Amino acid sequence: MLKQIRWAFFAVLAVGIGLYPIVYFLVDRNFGLLSSKSDALLAAAWWNAGFYTHIVFGGLALLVGWTQFSARLRNRYLSVHRRIGKLYVVAVLLSALAAVGIGFFATGGIVAASGFVSLGCIWFYTTLQAYRAIRQKNRRRHQIMMIYSYAACFAAVTLRLWLPLLTAVFNDFVTGYRLVAWLCWVPNLALAHFFWVKPLMRKQMAA
Repeated sequence: MLKQIRWAFFAVLAVGIGLYPIVYFLVDRNFGLLSSKSDALLAAAWWNAGFYTHIVFGGLALLVGWTQFSARLRNRYLSVHRRIGKLYVVAVLLSALAAVGIGFFATGGIVAASGFVSLGCIWFYTTLQAYRAIRQKNRRRHQIMMIYSYAACFAAVTLRLWLPLLTAVFNDFVTGYRLVAWLCWVPNLALAHFFWVKPLMRKQMAA
């Protein structure tokens, strides 16, 4: 029962934040993070292309990616699992590349920029490696890389959990944003490694 509750909570967070980019198309976007950007940057066509590519395809990846960890779906509907997986890979590669591009202009200077650019690179790499592994029929490596990939993807959720708390603690948005540029993904990867990847590796060694 507890496992089902955790799974449901995980899915609700993924779906809720995955749909969040819709807000930018429904209301005036001068809110939240974008309110800290300069008018010149917000008016730049290249930055807008990168921003919307990142949030739309990143939201899509978050929205569909969690289903790939359902053993029931994978075992009963393998073709659906594969189609969703391909959609996830394409969405991530586009979103991650865009994230790296706009990451250099992150609010908070080099500390925030280096955090978000690193995240984009890791997200791109782990996803590409997951795709290459399954093409080579290396299922174990595919599983491991997908775990890391979605842990990086889930940074979109943890960022929104951490940022209000950090802003309140430091009473300063920029300070909180510098910290969240790292806190939104480093703990995710650490937890993924110790609670999911290591057990898989032990199982592989015992087989």
